[in-house]
Amino acid sequence: MPDLSAFPITKRWPAQHPDRLQLYSLPTPNGVKVSIMLEEIGLPYEVHLIDFDKDDQKTPEFLSLNPNGKIPAIIDPDGPGGKPLGLFESGAILQYLADKTGKLLPGDAARRYQTFQWLHFQMGGIGPMFGQVGYFNKFAGKEIADKRPLQRYVAEAKRLLGVMEMRLDGRQWIMDDEYTIADISMFGWVRNLIGFYEARDLVAFDGFAHVAAWLQRGLARPAVQRGLNIPKRP
Repeated sequence: MPDLSAFPITKRWPAQHPDRLQLYSLPTPNGVKVSIMLEEIGLPYEVHLIDFDKDDQKTPEFLSLNPNGKIPAIIDPDGPGGKPLGLFESGAILQYLADKTGKLLPGDAARRYQTFQWLHFQMGGIGPMFGQVGYFNKFAGKEIADKRPLQRYVAEAKRLLGVMEMRLDGRQWIMDDEYTIADISMFGWVRNLIGFYEARDLVAFDGFAHVAAWLQRGLARPAVQRGLNIPKRP
């Protein structure tokens, strides 16, 4: 049985199944990337809810695994060389799990790097920009009288959706007919933008027909449906 005692986070969130991958998360657009991935690849895992309302992400135990204080994070008891490995950053975790299992990542070297470029497109663009739309449209930022920040992020969200629209023209998935971690990385963010962030009309989403069809294909996948609700919110 793997010994995870070297990871202080396991003192606060004990592993009931230390032989399984440990996921520390919340069902946010970044968090669900990893739960969807784990559901898709079928790797056994144990999930631990990181409750933002209790500032779990700011505790010393959580910061020992992710000093950036963000979810998701994982511990794989069977990491490289059979040694436990802790990882944070959702994009890095997706790449790691794809490499570990040989799933949801093209085998061809060139296509692997093309998949990574779209994953980084999500990490550097879609996530930060869509999140700012959410802040200025739905959360505290909506009280700001100056609407130029909202307008700036709405314009950038539209531009990014336009990039996706061009890419998905004639394609089922970001990497043609091959479903990959690039798609998984984007589902939660696009879904939140038009749903939870209440920005569907603001970004004229219905004008992006290819993106809308891609999102529906993704949300219809049973693993995606499960992953979007893991872990259950308190």
